[in-house]
Amino acid sequence: MEDFVGRKNLIPPARMRELCKRSDLKGAIQTASHFGAIGLTGFGLYMTWGTWWAVPFFIAHGVLLNFLFAAQHEFNHYTAFKTRWVNDVFNRITGFVQLYPRDYERWYHFEHHRHTQDWDNDPELISRGGPYDLASYLPYLIGITYWTGRIKRLFIVAMGKTAPYFTEKQTRKVVLESRLHLLGYAVVIAASLYFQTWAAVIYWIGPMFAMKIFQNVQNIAEHTGLTHENDTVHNTRTIKTWWIFRWMAWNMQYHTAHHTFPAVPFHALPALHAELVKHAGYEPPTTGYLAFQWRFIRKLMKGPETRDGEVEINLSQTQPQAAE
Repeated sequence: MEDFVGRKNLIPPARMRELCKRSDLKGAIQTASHFGAIGLTGFGLYMTWGTWWAVPFFIAHGVLLNFLFAAQHEFNHYTAFKTRWVNDVFNRITGFVQLYPRDYERWYHFEHHRHTQDWDNDPELISRGGPYDLASYLPYLIGITYWTGRIKRLFIVAMGKTAPYFTEKQTRKVVLESRLHLLGYAVVIAASLYFQTWAAVIYWIGPMFAMKIFQNVQNIAEHTGLTHENDTVHNTRTIKTWWIFRWMAWNMQYHTAHHTFPAVPFHALPALHAELVKHAGYEPPTTGYLAFQWRFIRKLMKGPETRDGEVEINLSQTQPQAAE
């Protein structure tokens, strides 16, 4: 079947040029609001530590820290800011916070775009080691194997082992990058021991590790369980949710739109989604966070995930409309 949504001529070129415009102002507002919210929840956690009032601040702080993953994703695509070097600066910062070095994540993610849902080539699927079953899915969902895998990868890459898709030059760069990250984390640990402080655990690692489930329900729902054919309208979902989650995830809930045209910045994804629906004549696979989790976990209770996946929309009654 043709990849309807992936057609270059689906949306008028003039409209696409408009949608692809990047903005330093919009990027600055989004970045400042996200980092500002992290600062506010961190301050609230500091002021209430030792009381029950710290619990909601701990949760909110951890959720916001985890959704920096969405910010890093946007910086990787150079779509957060029009000025490229600003994307790089914030990418380095978020990469350090997320234990996810910038260069490694960028090339890893581009391979994901090239080979989405391909069991043999999509690094997101390869890193899973195969289809989920209930015993492997639940620890990943709540963040246990997510973080152990992230830390393990840091050490493996630092020892010089990378994936086959990295060139020799890229390999040298990501190996050095991982070693510098580990050195930076060692400095944080040493400083914490020297000053006898738990600040890094209380305001960073603790809430970020504990609240991973909130970002994982977003990330997992984007592709999991869908068909493994090379078709963005079939292998990628759009997530329906409240505005606050769209803000935290930098509009990445419009994931079908993003995978179809990755050059479109976060602030234009809602408009791009509307254009895709208008010209394609149908909604892409769409679900809510809880609806997906409920459905997927119930399937895993009956048996492991299949390697084939499913097509969640019926295109038999719809036809795409080519742009004029």
